[in-house]
Amino acid sequence: MRFSTSYIPDIRFGAGAFTSIADAAAGLGGVYQAAIVMDAFLASAGTAQLLADALASNGIESRIFCEFAGEPKLGHLQAATALAEGCQLVIGVGGGSALDIAKIAACCAASGEDAMHYALAANPLPANPLKKIMVPTTAGTGSETSATNIFASPEGKKLWIWGAETKADLVILDPELTVSLPAHLTAWCGMDAFIHAFEACTNRNAHAGVKLYAHEAMRLVAGSLETAVKAPGNVDARGKVLLGSCYAGIAIDNCGTAVAHNISHALAGLGPVHHGLATALGFEATLPFLVEANTADLNAAAKAIGLADASALPAFVSDLMDGCNVERALPKAFQAFTAADLATEMRAPENQPMRRSAIRDISDADIDAFAAKIMSLPKTL
Repeated sequence: MRFSTSYIPDIRFGAGAFTSIADAAAGLGGVYQAAIVMDAFLASAGTAQLLADALASNGIESRIFCEFAGEPKLGHLQAATALAEGCQLVIGVGGGSALDIAKIAACCAASGEDAMHYALAANPLPANPLKKIMVPTTAGTGSETSATNIFASPEGKKLWIWGAETKADLVILDPELTVSLPAHLTAWCGMDAFIHAFEACTNRNAHAGVKLYAHEAMRLVAGSLETAVKAPGNVDARGKVLLGSCYAGIAIDNCGTAVAHNISHALAGLGPVHHGLATALGFEATLPFLVEANTADLNAAAKAIGLADASALPAFVSDLMDGCNVERALPKAFQAFTAADLATEMRAPENQPMRRSAIRDISDADIDAFAAKIMSLPKTL
């Protein structure tokens, strides 16, 4: 087998590591102005001002963009890009949306092009993007180590910008930043991280170079997520889930995702739903189908978390979701849609790579069955 493992950024981990960002920015060299993309909640809590003051003490002026909510939209990218023009560094602090916005803005500000210029790899990314420091405050997306970035088009469809040029120069993992994340979001994000790792090391693209990260990510998340949900102040558990999420990001950066993400992206094409919840629902619905493939990779993934073989995976995942109090339900907005609507989105061209990468062939009849299963869930959230 031949494979390559993509570039992994410098990763610094530890409680309180957030306080090192300004020194790290200065250490990059040639940085005089920085754009900060930060979740509004963190900014309103004073975190943005703390970072701005620390940067100023290192001779770096800063500008702050926090006017976004939910998944990134084209308007968010355009506003962040405008803010980053003239800067040498972009710092992303927050969940996956903040990080994706920051990474894309670092490319667009360098080139002067709109984000749509790069959507779905329509054009090459700039060779010299602005420098980037990524600081995740949720443990789920793994965007801090990934070359894939997602945003919604003006029509509400999910689009991708991917390429090594979007990757961070430095990743800072501080578990203390995740402590304030509510229990349900901790659970949803953690399930997303677990599924990233699982799909990356079991799909058609899986290779030996990624299993080191994926299997360890599965162990870290599965072993600590319930504690992080139920004892939010447990920094050790938070740290293990955060590190697992980061490793899972490395895994999907190399081998991608599969059918659970086909479903979650399709759901997002219909209406607003948290990505982690949608992915967890899609994973639980399709896992019994997948493990029938009984591949060596599926069995290795099961053994990585202490199971005898792949046949035990569906029950394990359902128990993990139960332990983390994940409600099997969709938002009320989905009352307006049918299984046929979801199946149509699952067949959309932008979602086919995730369908094709699944370890089992997925027929149109399978798509219909999965869509019916998902849309039969209560619409009560």
